[in-house]
Amino acid sequence: MANPERALNGIVHAAPRDVTKGAFFWLSAFYVVYCVRPEDWIPGLSYIPLAKISAILAIIALVAVIGRTKRRLKHLPLESKYLLGMILLLFLWAPFSPVWRGGAVSRTMEFGKVYFAWVLTFLLVTTLARLRRLIFIQAGSVALVSVISVIKGSSHPRLQGALGGIYSNPNDLAFAIVLTLPLILLLLLTSKSNLIRAGWGLAMVAMMYTLFLTASRAGFIDLVISVPVALWFFGVKGRRPQLIVITILVGSLLVVFSGKHLRERFSAITGSNLESHEETTAYGSYEERKFLMERALTGIAHYPLTGLGTGDFMTYSGRWKQVHMTYLEIAVEGGIPVAILYLMFFSSGFRNLRKLRKRRDLDPEATLFVGALYSCLLGFVVGACFAPEAYQFFPYFTIAYISALLAIVKEREAEKDAPALSNDRSSRGVYANYGEPRAVPVVR
Repeated sequence: MANPERALNGIVHAAPRDVTKGAFFWLSAFYVVYCVRPEDWIPGLSYIPLAKISAILAIIALVAVIGRTKRRLKHLPLESKYLLGMILLLFLWAPFSPVWRGGAVSRTMEFGKVYFAWVLTFLLVTTLARLRRLIFIQAGSVALVSVISVIKGSSHPRLQGALGGIYSNPNDLAFAIVLTLPLILLLLLTSKSNLIRAGWGLAMVAMMYTLFLTASRAGFIDLVISVPVALWFFGVKGRRPQLIVITILVGSLLVVFSGKHLRERFSAITGSNLESHEETTAYGSYEERKFLMERALTGIAHYPLTGLGTGDFMTYSGRWKQVHMTYLEIAVEGGIPVAILYLMFFSSGFRNLRKLRKRRDLDPEATLFVGALYSCLLGFVVGACFAPEAYQFFPYFTIAYISALLAIVKEREAEKDAPALSNDRSSRGVYANYGEPRAVPVVR
């Protein structure tokens, strides 16, 4: 029989138990509900607030283990404060809306869910595996929605979104596709199975085909920005010239065989030689957007501090249309202070990416994550000049992914630099943010 004293002296500390699995499960469920939108195509689910339920359960599960998690609320980065400030100001200004106070309050409450999702993402995504899982949910969902949209909306001149919400019109659908394409490329390059790689490759082709069918000019401009950036990271710097060749070949074929309506809509901008109905409609859309931008500038001049209220520009415009520029949208509805916080929030994403890109100790997988997220963010800030996407969650998710990735890299560095611990007291210091370590007796 082993000596009890020796057994006691031989105690070793196993890795701490992960107490956040439950919270991360419900966070993943929230991502599924938001990205797939099952309530729009499964009968009966529209009466159940699935997003609210999954978010609340994730918060409850996190609160139950608060104090024993790797990250805590005090570790939230500066960008989370910018986002919180935006939402609080939108709530504060809502009762002063000159258009519709009740609508401004309810829409701000709906948008406010993004803050809880953002905080939960940062607190719970503590490994690349978890980050990859959330990216997988977003990428797989948008790929699925793209295929469904082609099947259900092929009879329209411009492909319509098959689902509601973030996929409700061609521009929204195109924007969601472009913001997700670099993430699918990331999953393709990091997959170990050739079959899975082929699946992601087909998904990318289907999504690009869907984007061309939407004939979204804003989406195409966004694509032209984000894809070359992704090819620079993955093709040029990653030394994958075949990726560049394949992308150019597939893109050219798609332009020829599915880009007819898109070409007509671009040619209609000049207002000359309007031969087809599509060109006439596109030119009218272009003129209307100019009017809406001027109307937004008028609203900003009249209500520079409090804005019109979340979502109230459509009524104020007199055309029941959104202004097709995200920066004007957030400024006219939230006021200049909210617009400043909005810009600071996304600029913090670029600042964090610069920190990551300057590091020389990133492993190949983390480097691929940086390239994909940089492509997404740059594509968004440019594409936002041509689309009303101030309240879509995907851009905010991108910043959350970046913040979590930077935290993961810093934590890895701290673990490498930490000295080896040999007694219980020092072990408790290392695991102070994880919960108490488990004692495992060694029987000799």
